[in-house]
Order: sequence, then structure tokens, then C-alpha cells
Amino acid sequence: MSVDDSPPHPRWLDQFLVCGLGSLGQHCVTILKTFGVIVHAIEAKTPIDWELTECPQLLSQLHIGDCRQNSVLLEAQIQHCRAILIVTSDERTNLETAFAARLLNPHLRLVVRSAKQNFNQLLAQQLGNYIAFEPTQLSAPAFALAALSPGHQPSTTPTELLGFFQVEADSFQVMKHHLISDSRWLQRSHAHELNSRLRRVLSHQPSNPSSLAHELAQVAPFQGFHQWESDAPLQVGDHLITLERTPHLPELTRQVHDASQPTSNQPWQRLQDAAARLRQFWRALRPGSGPDQIRRVVLTCILTVVILWLMGTIFFDLFYPEVSWIDAFYATAVLLLGGYGDLFDGFELDYPIPGWLRLFGLGLTIVGTAFIAVLYALLTEKLLTWRLQFLPQRPPVPQSDHVLVIGLDPVGQSVVKLLQKLRQPLVMLTDDASAGQLLPRLPLLASTTPESLTLANLATAKSVVAVTADEIENLELGLNAHRTNPNCGLVIRTYDQRFTEKIRRLFPYAQSLCTSALSAEAFVAAAFGENVLSLFRIDQQTILITDYRIEAGDTLNGLLLAEVAYGYGVVPLMHQRSTKIDLPESSSTPISFMPSDDLRLHIGDRLVVLATIAGLQHIERGEQAPRAWQVEIQAAQTSEAIFEGANEIARISGCPLNVARNVMAQLPGTFSMLLYKPQAQRLVRRLRRVQVAARCLPAETRPSPSLDGFEQMQPEI
Repeated sequence: MSVDDSPPHPRWLDQFLVCGLGSLGQHCVTILKTFGVIVHAIEAKTPIDWELTECPQLLSQLHIGDCRQNSVLLEAQIQHCRAILIVTSDERTNLETAFAARLLNPHLRLVVRSAKQNFNQLLAQQLGNYIAFEPTQLSAPAFALAALSPGHQPSTTPTELLGFFQVEADSFQVMKHHLISDSRWLQRSHAHELNSRLRRVLSHQPSNPSSLAHELAQVAPFQGFHQWESDAPLQVGDHLITLERTPHLPELTRQVHDASQPTSNQPWQRLQDAAARLRQFWRALRPGSGPDQIRRVVLTCILTVVILWLMGTIFFDLFYPEVSWIDAFYATAVLLLGGYGDLFDGFELDYPIPGWLRLFGLGLTIVGTAFIAVLYALLTEKLLTWRLQFLPQRPPVPQSDHVLVIGLDPVGQSVVKLLQKLRQPLVMLTDDASAGQLLPRLPLLASTTPESLTLANLATAKSVVAVTADEIENLELGLNAHRTNPNCGLVIRTYDQRFTEKIRRLFPYAQSLCTSALSAEAFVAAAFGENVLSLFRIDQQTILITDYRIEAGDTLNGLLLAEVAYGYGVVPLMHQRSTKIDLPESSSTPISFMPSDDLRLHIGDRLVVLATIAGLQHIERGEQAPRAWQVEIQAAQTSEAIFEGANEIARISGCPLNVARNVMAQLPGTFSMLLYKPQAQRLVRRLRRVQVAARCLPAETRPSPSLDGFEQMQPEI
């Protein structure tokens, strides 16, 4: 991103080297060429079948050999390259190549495919200008969020989560909102009024109230940032995409009744719960109830002993009136505990004992001894079971509105953990039961057969995420799931972009995501010196959370954030002033989230933005969208309004204050400085607030270079 003091050639002719032309490498080459740079590549063997057929024509040179060897790297002109992307499938090869490249070119940017996070942090400190990514970790949020989206079905909820990520210690979420009649946002008149220090509007799509049903079923795709009218009124049926700062990750679970909350029918609810537990208790006593055999044996023993105990107490009390109820009760207990001889030897001396009562007492002793033996055996078995049960039992499969994750390789595990953070009910299905031990507290079925899908309650599931290592198996599982439950969302992991496009065309109800295509944009952005913190997708566009450090000669240096946002088509998320500014020793440089458009960037500042790959290209090349709006200032009501109006002009436009004072001293007049439309509209609103009448006007048509990704806004009438 930085510009050298005396570059030997234009920045867009920089040379880049890609090592490894698998799926990820080919996608990196394709995206790099959109920046207009020179791309070389090294591959161990001559590729026979190209996943991206245009890739060979995009390469300036293809070198066949071992990228770890110095001779091969020198042949690929590594000493003249700005960055090297090492993306082979072998992690050891990647690290060895990084070491060799650093020795040959100490200033080279190293972008490495590696999953060893701790090791990579150490290498970044030791080697410098080094960054590493793992494609599975980068793409996992896209799979998790796709599982939560309605897919091809119209959304039935007013909000939908599109993305979530963290910057520093703060959490952010990107939400899609559908305004319904009772939405609190309808209390605001215009879309720009929703912007605050905790929220930014990224997109606003007005609806036609006369065709609201059509709008619900068919929403236009996301066209890019700032492609919406800030002064447009809010109406029922509008669709908004917002960036929101939250203290924690979003919770998307269904609301469940909390029994601790006081309700009008709480006593009746308790009676119903007690009746349900009683019915469950009696069902456990029925024959053939499977796992409750031991419980039935224990209950039978207890009931038998209690009945015999009561009978013995009654008999002794009836035939021996001199004996109290308490003595009769304890005498029966002695017999049940095996004390037949002790009890009847004493009775024989003082009382005549009928033969049948002796026989009954003997029966009590035999039955009691037998039941005590059974009780000891059951207790011993239970203690041994508890001793051997080291792992906690998994919870049962949810009944409805859950997510099925099929496949527990690193991508599947990352998807499960993200869904777990979002408090989503889910079920894991895998042929490798050992992988499930990493997630012991979640429902798991050790099979991916159609029968397992049925056991996982597929018919009532919210969505299915098939992320096994075999894309054909993923498609088969997805089609089986759609046949059983056509209304569930379907996310399929693929490895070949051609295969991905065919699935999207043939099966539009499925969301097919290619791991390499998702992560390649992050690798390319990192090759230009930026730090990609995370990524997510809006419709079919990948959004990168990119961290910039402003350096001398940067295309961002000296610009207002308004010029960065509207000129390059990005969204500033966080700004931190340079640590070189004068501050007390005990204070730290403040961080500003959702920063004001009026801040000006300086060398050493840190800026985090949301950007598409097109936005990063424009920043890299320094190509800003043309400014095509002016502000006509008509009148000021008071002298104080003239003073405050000049302050607002200087602050929002960035012009010198004396220029703004001259404009306000010659009213009516037109502020000649060209602005971006959102910038001009904001200036008009601020002027009106200080009692200065003004309006936006489109500037005279001037020839300007055509920039991809920037569309001319229609003049305001």
C-alpha cells in the first residue's frame, strides 16, 4: 500500500510471485491480475488441468521446479518481487520456502499458508514483513453465517445476521433489516438519521409500498458501499444493511419461556409439570421400555419391601396388643434385615407365636435378604459406571429449528464452534467419531447415511451444512437433505470453482462455497502489505476487514475520512491517532470506533475499514471516484450563523478556514470546491442547523476516468 520514494516503475507494474498453483494459488493469480501487476508462479509439475482456464494467460512466467531451492526462486526474479504468496498444500514446504525467500530478499513481503498460529507469531517477530493465514479458518465464518441465512427462501424474520467479527476488544455485527409496520426505526424520517457512534448504514433499498409482497420475495443484491440515498425517507418494506457495534457476540437463539419469571398461570403450569413427570414415571414401569430395566427392578424391590413391612407391622400389632405400633414396626424391620433368630428367640419365652406367623416372619427374612443383595449389586454397578464414565453424556438431538453440520474436519469444527458461540442448536454428523471428542458437549451422530439424517430430525431442521472432504459427497448429502426438507437452508462446501458455478446454476436453492475462492482475496490483500483481520459475505461479495497503517507516500495520507470512504468505496470502522503525537506518559493513544468523516489521516495513524477487493484496488492505485457535487449557499439569518457556517464548511470539506469565511462573506454564492454527494448533503444539513439556507447542486459535467466499482449517483432534483 505504501509508495516508495523513487519507484523504478508505476505501482501497478509491481511483480508478485505465487508458489503453488492449486485451487488457492490459481485464485490468487486471478485476483492479483485485477490489480494490473506482473505475476510469476512456481509449480512442482506442469499443471495438466487448470481449474481456472484463464490462469495460464494471466501469468507472465511459469517456472517448474521446487520452490524451496534458491536457484528456482532466483530464476523467478524474487529479488525484484514486492511480495511472495506461498500457498502450496504442504505446510513444511511453505515454511522452508519462506526462509529461503527471506534470505534472498530481506525486504520481500511474505504471505504464507500455515495453520501454526503460535509459530507464525514468532516468525513474524523474527523475520519481519511476514503474515500467515489458513484458508479453512478464513472461510469458516462464511459457512456458519450461510447456515443462518434463509438461502433461496424469503426471510420470515425482520433481522438477519450477515457477519460478525472483533476488532481489538470490541465486537461488531452486520445485520440485514426488513422494516415492518411496528419497527421503531420508522420513527426516524430519513436513512442517514440511523447513523450513530454505535451504528452505520451500509445499504438502504427502498421498497414500493404498492408491491410490498414482491419486495419481500425478491430483494436486489448488494451493489457496494455508499450506493444509497442518505436523504431517502424510511418506509415499511425497506431493506437496510447496518454495521453495529455490540458489547458481545449476537445471540440468535429462539426465545424460550423462563419459569423463573412470574406469570399469571404459574401454579397451573407447575401442576401440569408434576402430572407430566408422574406420567413419565409410570411409563418407566411398563415392560419393554428399554434402558429403564434397572429402574423397574429397583422400584419393584422398594414397593415389595414397603408392602411386606406394613403387613408385618399390622400382624404383630393385631396378635400382640401389648406390643406398641413402634415395637411392631421395628420388629418387622429386624426380620427384613435378616434377624429372624434374634427376634423369635425372645418372643418364644414370653409369648405364644402361631406357626403361620413364624412362617411369615421367615418369609420376611428371606425376601429382605434377597432384596438387600439386589440393592448392593445395583449400587456396585452404578458406582462402577460412574467411575468409568469419564466423558460427559452428549445432549439429545434438538427437535426443530437446528443446524446439521456434516463433516468434522478443521472447517467443520470451526463452523461448529462459531455456531456454538452464536447459541445455535445444532447436530454434528461424521464418519470419524474420534473427531467428535473435540466437541464433547454437543449432539453427535457417528454416521452420515440417510438414516442418520432422519435420526438428526432433518425434517424440522433450519439448515444443513455439508463440509466433508469430498465435494461429491457434500452434494449428495445436500440433495438428500433437500428432498426430505425442501424448506431448509443448504450450504455445500466445494473445492473447484467450475464445479461451484455449475452447482449454483443447476441447484439455485443451494449455497455452494469454495474455500479457496473465499480466502484468496485475503491472501492477495495481505500481499500488498495490509493486515486482513477477518472476512464475511454480503450476497455474493466478499467483504474484508482490513487494517492499514498510514506511511509516508500512502494514497491515504492527508485525506479526510469522507474522502477515503466515498472516494475509494470503503467504510472506516476504527481510527487510532499516531503514537508519535504528544501525549502524557501515563495516557494511551485513544481509539475511535465509527469515526467522524471529518478526521484527517496522518503518518502513523491506524485505520481499519470494511472493503471489497475493488475498494482495495482503488486504494492501492490511488484512484478516487470523481467529485461531482457543489453546495449553493443562499442566505444566513444572523451574523452568528455566518460565523458558524464558515466553521462547518471548513470542517466538513477540509478547505482552509479563510476560504470558508470568504464564501460566507459573499452570499448568496456557490462553494466552488467539488464534494462527494453524501459529503455535500451532510454539509447542507449542518448549515441548515446553524440557520444557513443551502442546497446541493450537481457540478458541471467534466471528463473523468472511468473507475470500476463506482457508479455515478443521480442528481438530486
